[in-house]
This record gives sequence, structure tokens and C-alpha cells, in this order.
Amino acid sequence: MTLTLYPAIDLKDGACVRLQRGEMDRATVYGQDPAAQARTWQDAGFSWIHVVDLNGAFAGKAVNGAAVRAILGAVRVPVQLGGGIRDIASIEAWLAEGVSRVILGSAAAKNPALVREAAARFPGRIVVGIDARAGMVATEGWAEVSTLSARELALRLEDAGIAAIIYTDIARDGMKTGLNLDETAALAAAVRVPVIASGGVGGLADIHALRCAALAQKNLTGAILGRALYDGSLDARAALAAC
Repeated sequence: MTLTLYPAIDLKDGACVRLQRGEMDRATVYGQDPAAQARTWQDAGFSWIHVVDLNGAFAGKAVNGAAVRAILGAVRVPVQLGGGIRDIASIEAWLAEGVSRVILGSAAAKNPALVREAAARFPGRIVVGIDARAGMVATEGWAEVSTLSARELALRLEDAGIAAIIYTDIARDGMKTGLNLDETAALAAAVRVPVIASGGVGGLADIHALRCAALAQKNLTGAILGRALYDGSLDARAALAAC
């Protein structure tokens, strides 16, 4: 079994940043050249790049489009993109520009019909991002918390033809306190689509814990990596070797 690790490039005002618990005023800037950062992760051996337009998530439309295009032009590995993508036209446009998979977060919670339409039109290229506070789905750049549970949303969309679900525990995101593997594995056990863990990876021990969880739950297929990669708490090549 091989797990897929997705190094994250979160874009705020054109720069590579990491937030803590999704709070825009708690952003640490790690670089002003997203394309160069993408090449660094590609050269380290990662097979995917995970990109989020943070400004776009709040605005409901693309804000860091130039940075995304620079990343697409800089790497050969596939890129998955989320943040502010809320309609078919935007999905189609980004796929045409070279994005391999589009992540629908707020749109998935508020407009499930869009997920079904997009998954039918673009098989294997639509991912649902489920971001949760205390198990409840958060939307609009995590500024709003709904009355819908993460499990309920996942079950509603598991038959839509999506490629995967990314489950993020907001309370752990950017905190390096470890993945919420209990909830993530439970979600993976409840649905028939691959689940990618996100939020909290702090070091190599978390990768080993992820691998152990994935051995027990086959639908758990990978994780998003963020702050720990950027500050050196997690060595990229050691993480990949562990998978």
C-alpha cells in the first residue's frame, strides 16, 4: 500500500502562507514565489501539489489566479486546486488551464447539485473538501459553520462520482498537533470513496500513524502536508520514504 502525500501551497495576496486554524490574520509567510515553491516540492519527489486560493475562498471567486497559473507552468506533476470555485464555468476554465483536479468545498455544502453535475462532466477530476469544526461543516473560508455534519455531507455525495474527499479538522490545521485520525478513519469507513486527511501533521511520527490507520482502513489514502514541511519539522524525503 502506498499513501499519497500532498504538499500544500496556500496562496494569500500572491504569497505562500500557512494559517493557524484557518484564521487569515494568523498567516505566516513562507515565500513570495509560489512557482519556485512548487518546483521545490516536485524536486523533493512529491507526485501531487495541493493549491488553495485563500483569498478566493473568502471572496467566492479566483483572486490568486496569476500565482496558480505560474505554478501550473512550473511543474510537471498534477495540481489540485481549491478556494472560491463555485460554478461550472470556473471548474471548466481551471481544468482547461491545466489543473488536474478541482476541489469543491463551500460549493459542495451549499450546492450539492453542482458537485454531481461537475463529477458527471469531468469524471475523476472533482474532489470534495469537507472542512469541519467539532465535526460540523464550515464554509466560506471557514468563516461560517453549518448545521450539517461532515459525515452527513460525505454520505450525501459519495455516489456523485467524485474522485476523493479531503477531510480537514480545522482545530488542528496549522497547529502541528497531529491528524485527527479517529474522525478521519471513521469518515473513510462510512463512504466508498478515497479520503485524504488534512490538518495537524507535525512530524514523521504523524506519517507513521497515518500509515497504521490506513492499513486498517483502506479508503484512507493520503494526507495534506503544510506547516511542518515549511518549517522543517518534517523532512520531505523521509515522509515520502515512510509511505
